[in-house]
Amino acid sequence: MINNNSEILFLYDAQMCNPNGDMDNENKPRMDYDTFINLVSDVRLKRYIRDYFEDIKGEEIFISNKAKDAKERNSQIKAIKKGHIDLIDVRLFGAVTTEEDKGGHFTGPVQFNWGYSLHPVEMVDSSTITSSFSGGQGIGKDYRLYYSLIAFSGSINANTAKETNLSETDLQLLDEAMLNSIPLARTRTKIGQYPRLYLRIELKDKDKFLKDLRSMIKVTSQNSNIAQNLRLIRKPEDYELNINPLIEYLNQNRELISCINYWKDEQISIPEFDKIFIQENWKKPLSLK
Repeated sequence: MINNNSEILFLYDAQMCNPNGDMDNENKPRMDYDTFINLVSDVRLKRYIRDYFEDIKGEEIFISNKAKDAKERNSQIKAIKKGHIDLIDVRLFGAVTTEEDKGGHFTGPVQFNWGYSLHPVEMVDSSTITSSFSGGQGIGKDYRLYYSLIAFSGSINANTAKETNLSETDLQLLDEAMLNSIPLARTRTKIGQYPRLYLRIELKDKDKFLKDLRSMIKVTSQNSNIAQNLRLIRKPEDYELNINPLIEYLNQNRELISCINYWKDEQISIPEFDKIFIQENWKKPLSLK
């Protein structure tokens, strides 16, 4: 069982696709239309991870497409002689099972806030598409973004982990899923998404925490036109990330930190990246599978 809290910073980008369609708004990408900031729900992120566990790793999960509701899934789990905390997604994210164990509710030690883009985004101008069938041609809408660099903040609560028996092995599997699940979600609207940066900052105990780290990252550009209007970003080469506030914050809280499990994509530019390792022994590199 884990004994220490962790804080997660996860960046991935979406190019010419729809990161998270809003079913209440013609399946357009979720947006804050006052600021043109792209939004992605935590449920969308967890779905990628759950699909990776089930489809790629062959793990049994609770929120599965194998069942139409929790009642049916409970019956399936009993049939294979498993309990709820035998399932990796329950140990990580918790679940409402409607069963009597734990009062039918497990609080997940791993939680994410909604993700948002670190810059204003722009919708692709043309959204009308046609499809040809034997009975005639159909016309529909296909809303996409030119580019969005999306940032998620997450936390791992060691105190809550007692309820689900979350282990270090489970966290290693979470790290793997965070890096690999999104590129493997190769549906028509989701292809074009790749991880760019992952930090899981492990603390020294279970009674401390860090702030949301996303506000400590600023998108800048050497291109003056893009720098004045970040909605013109179309690819990773169009910008770089200023993380000086993040470095300063980690240095201020260095006594709380045990290590940083990390992965950074070479295509993204973060000139001061190595300075986040205030202490050399913080470095714990991860890799894509």
